[in-house]
Amino acid sequence: MTPEPAPVSALRRSVGLVLRRPVRQLGVEAFYSDFMSGLEEMLAAHGRPFVLQVVPDLDDELDAYSRWADSGRVAGVVLVDILDEHDPRLSLVDRLGFAGVALAHPDDAPHHAVVWVDDEAPMRTAVTYLRDLGHTRVGRVAGPDAFAHTRRRTTAFEAAATECGISALVEVADFSGAGGVAAVERLLAAPDPPTALVFDNDVMAAAAASALPARGIDVPGDLSLLAWDDSVLCRSTTPALSAMARDVVALGEHAGTAILRALGHDPQPITTAPPPQLVVRGSTTAPLPPGRERARTSLEP
Repeated sequence: MTPEPAPVSALRRSVGLVLRRPVRQLGVEAFYSDFMSGLEEMLAAHGRPFVLQVVPDLDDELDAYSRWADSGRVAGVVLVDILDEHDPRLSLVDRLGFAGVALAHPDDAPHHAVVWVDDEAPMRTAVTYLRDLGHTRVGRVAGPDAFAHTRRRTTAFEAAATECGISALVEVADFSGAGGVAAVERLLAAPDPPTALVFDNDVMAAAAASALPARGIDVPGDLSLLAWDDSVLCRSTTPALSAMARDVVALGEHAGTAILRALGHDPQPITTAPPPQLVVRGSTTAPLPPGRERARTSLEP
């Protein structure tokens, strides 16, 4: 006799995470490997399997949730990179019956449990630090501006620059090394280019640090660099990169705790994770005095 299949309630125990990223980029981006480490450790301690799906675009991500719902094996999902405008994933996971937690500001995922990290105060710290070094022109190499957290960081960056009485320029990139270098090229082509840059991740900052000296631009003598999120990559770059450091493994643990509570029908509406802290290393210093700035050559090979 063929045994009857187990009821869906017995099978539906896994927690899923869909990452909309090129697989190659995930291999060098420390943030998600650290985040998943903390998330999976917390889930494993409570007997919850972890399922990861990497997809190229939003349509494939939406399809992944539908397939998980059809399989009856995934009970909850963690949502990342919430979109600035209407994010269809938020309503979809509700319709599919998943417990859900978003890594987002509470206003960007209304009526959903969120794990939130304040970016406004750390951005003010970063910009104020550069101002106090003597920089009056700062640039930001941002991630994709479709993401809500990118918009919030950019708003905080521009507000902090205004408070500090310094000029600010922003260029959007895609979190990749090549994209970051291209954004730096555009910033340095400005009529009055910045003397310090704040990057949205470690990969873009490290790529710029590697490309700049070969083009005759000294780091930090000609251009100071500050990364968002510390990593081994930041510490192994020459010079080592100043960074806004946070415990990303602990952030994953917070997300794990939040989704476990949601699965237990006791959701915590807002879980606040510790904000990034400034770590000063060799990639930031005072700018050259006026009249002594070197001519900036193209970063393109």
